[in-house]
Amino acid sequence: MLLARYFLSVGGVLLGLLFVADAVVPKVPAIGTDGNDTGADKSVIRIHSDRKWPEPVVFDTSIPTIVPAQSAKADAIVPPPPPTPVADVSAKGRVRETFAQLVPPEPKKPEPQRKRKIAKSRVAPQMVQVAQQPRFGFFSNNSWNNSWW
Repeated sequence: MLLARYFLSVGGVLLGLLFVADAVVPKVPAIGTDGNDTGADKSVIRIHSDRKWPEPVVFDTSIPTIVPAQSAKADAIVPPPPPTPVADVSAKGRVRETFAQLVPPEPKKPEPQRKRKIAKSRVAPQMVQVAQQPRFGFFSNNSWNNSWW
């Protein structure tokens, strides 16, 4: 209640000062209301800037795409190099190598998990209750405080 009374009194004083200042300070005429109105239409305001912006870039997409001419070197087909000769390996050896590449390696056995060490349980110290200090000002009303908690 004390805080509300403060805002009411300070707000009232400031409002009174506004009324006093309005009565004391001479009025200044608004710009453009001095009677020299030529009757021009002021609804459209045009602002001219000194800055010259660059010309807009326009892409003409109606022109067909230009395909570059191929050079004489690109026309010649170069055969791939011959495969490197493989050493003479028996048919059984080649089959064995083929199956060795197809069969996936055996999965590793998972390592046994270690036992976890559990910390010793500790007893919490006994809580000490202390009397609460009374609150000040606006917050002293317990019924108001309980409505927010």
